[in-house]
Amino acid sequence: MSRLWADRPTMIATVLTLAGIAIATYLTVVHYEGLNPVCTTGGCEKVQASSYSEIGPMPVALLGLIGYALILISLFVPGDIGRAITFMLTLIGFAFSVYLTYLELHVIDAICQWCVGSAVVMTLLFIASLFRLLRLAGPGRPAPG
Repeated sequence: MSRLWADRPTMIATVLTLAGIAIATYLTVVHYEGLNPVCTTGGCEKVQASSYSEIGPMPVALLGLIGYALILISLFVPGDIGRAITFMLTLIGFAFSVYLTYLELHVIDAICQWCVGSAVVMTLLFIASLFRLLRLAGPGRPAPG
C-alpha cells in the first residue's frame, strides 16, 4: 500500500477514484431502486429518465461504477504499464463524460448535479493520470524515447 501513496498524483487519483465510485454507486442504487435522486438543479430526474441514461440494458451509472473500479484496480498495477492503463481508462472516461455533458446541455436540456460531479471527478482523474504518465521515467531513470 505504501507504493500507492508514493507520489502525489497517485494519491490524488486514488481519492478522486473513491469519490467517483461513491457518486456512481449512488446513481446505480437510485436507478435499480426506482428512486428519484436528491437534486438541487431540478434536472436529475429528467436526465435519469432519458433514453440516454441506459446503453442497452445497462444504466450509464453502472457503466461509470465499473469504469471507476477498473481505474482503482489499475492504480495498483505496478510500473509503466499500470500508469499507461490508468491513463487509457481515464482518457476513455473523460471522453465519455464530455459526450454525456453534451447530451445534457444540448439534447436532454437538463443538468444533473451528480453527472456534473462525476464529469469533474473524471476530468481531474484524467489530469492526475496524465501527470502520472509523464513521470514514467521517475527519479534516476532515463526519460522514455
